[in-house]
Amino acid sequence: MNTSLHKSINEENIALLVRRFYTEVIKDPLLAPFFIQILGEDIHNEKWEEHLILLTEFWKFVALGYDEYKGNPLRPHLDISGINRGTFSVWITLFHHTVDTIYTPSAGEFFKQKSTDIATNFIRKLDL
Repeated sequence: MNTSLHKSINEENIALLVRRFYTEVIKDPLLAPFFIQILGEDIHNEKWEEHLILLTEFWKFVALGYDEYKGNPLRPHLDISGINRGTFSVWITLFHHTVDTIYTPSAGEFFKQKSTDIATNFIRKLDL
């Protein structure tokens, strides 16, 4: 087992998870176009930075109960043309892989379960 993996969840490794995940998303042939269309190709631009901060706050809310997140996670997905079950499947696979690069299995299981629950809920609410 990789001893550099995090055994517990905290603000810093949540920020690492979000940034590492979206660095992979921007390279994915299926997912990247959805994000590039809205946020641009440069993950270091202002729009991307706002998105990464928002998603970090979202996961801190989910994992740690922090209340800085002020958003509706489903809302942006309502206007995305072409999103489907396959898109969510790729998102989940990539997210779970990223979780495995940061957390021990016991800590990572939380994110895997939560992300699967969220994706399943989005698929249902988006009627996909």
